[in-house]
Amino acid sequence: MKKYNHFFDFLISHAKIYGFIFPSSEIYGGLNAIYDYGPYGVELKNNIKEFWWKSMTQLHENIVGLDSSILMHSDVWYASGHVDKFNELLIDNKDSKKRYRPEILIQEYVEKNFLDDPKKKEKTLSRLSQSLKKKDFLDIRVLIDELCICDPVFKTKNWTEIRHFNMMFEIKNEKNLFLRPETAQGIFSNFYNVIKSNRMKIPFGIAQIGKSFRNEIFARKFLFRMREFEQMEMQFFILPEEEIKWYEYWKNSRLKWHLELNLGDKKSYRLSDHDHLAHYASAGSDIEFHFPFGFKEIEGIHSRRDFDLKSHEFFSKKKLRVFELKKNYIPYVIETSLGLDRFFLAIFSSSLKKEKLENGTIRVVLKLPYYLSPVKAAIFPLVKKDGLPEIAKKIFNDIKICHRLIYDEKKSIGKLYRRQDAIGTPFCFTIDYDTIKTHTVTMRNRDSMKQKRIHVKEISKIIEKETGLKKILKKLSYSI
Repeated sequence: MKKYNHFFDFLISHAKIYGFIFPSSEIYGGLNAIYDYGPYGVELKNNIKEFWWKSMTQLHENIVGLDSSILMHSDVWYASGHVDKFNELLIDNKDSKKRYRPEILIQEYVEKNFLDDPKKKEKTLSRLSQSLKKKDFLDIRVLIDELCICDPVFKTKNWTEIRHFNMMFEIKNEKNLFLRPETAQGIFSNFYNVIKSNRMKIPFGIAQIGKSFRNEIFARKFLFRMREFEQMEMQFFILPEEEIKWYEYWKNSRLKWHLELNLGDKKSYRLSDHDHLAHYASAGSDIEFHFPFGFKEIEGIHSRRDFDLKSHEFFSKKKLRVFELKKNYIPYVIETSLGLDRFFLAIFSSSLKKEKLENGTIRVVLKLPYYLSPVKAAIFPLVKKDGLPEIAKKIFNDIKICHRLIYDEKKSIGKLYRRQDAIGTPFCFTIDYDTIKTHTVTMRNRDSMKQKRIHVKEISKIIEKETGLKKILKKLSYSI
């Protein structure tokens, strides 16, 4: 636990110092579980979005994109079940005035206190699982009392009863107008528009990247659980009788996609079937990633059946069905939903390393996949004299239109390398006195730190070959 806390503190500090993640409104004290993406954070985030988007819409000829609005008609959320069913269990402490999810309180207590008694741990968690399944909230409350669980802040046991709490943000002074809690409903409400405008035939998918908002009771763990977050979702519309076939296809396909990133070995991922399904789902699995705080969900794959389209057809009185193969039916839907902020955290946490060098010094390096790195290459003059800065700046200006580059001359070459290591830049190109004579530069690799000389004309080609999306997309296309 101490090792995890130390690394996580280091990660959060590094993210802030080097311009990846800032606490929102920090000059006013900040907001709980709300973060801003800094100069390098937004570049990394945009690269992640581009990679996912092209993986979905470019590699699959039957998947198209959409960008629906955050604000939608209130009937959308009645039809989807969010107004009545989008609830979390909560319990309040009367002394601290803090609100918690009771199952999380119990799970964390058990993980911390029953390490040496696996039977007691298993028995307690089994009881919790059964109570959740039976919706026996009284027994969950009794279990909290039996375990003598205290409020983490005030260390008191003055708990309220357990009750449901709706997680949607309602806009003040606007009756029944909500910030959307998920992006999926924008896809379902545009189902007919997409079919007509793009002449789509079953099976086909609609992909979307967008912001969602949830009134999280227990927002925590940095970017893992936030109140404002971004989702990368795809809804795949199918024949009802092909539900299992496509559910298994997308479950396996999405796991392959994650494994291709090489964020860790295969042991860093696992598939976990849902014990408790959402009200709209008939099947559900999570792809879990081994974060610094353990295995947690990074992407969900669900069979939503015809729940959403059928509900919207009923509430809107508009036909949301297809007429194909002499059949008139509402298609089933397989959903893949990847949390962009969680995915960012998975990439960042697995890439951040401290390495001991041969001379005994420690370097901090962010070993991001090259194609996701916020900056693809850095251009340096060896010294700030004898015309070297002018040559370096010309090279920079000639190729900056093709790649995201950095030009820097403010420190010694060693310090310049270390800074680029810390932000994850794959290659550094140094202009020195030999450049004047031979038109060659020193190319340094971030991961190996090895150097070699290349011709100036090769710089752009190497950056494109090694850091572009073409190589990884080509590899992915063979596995579809």
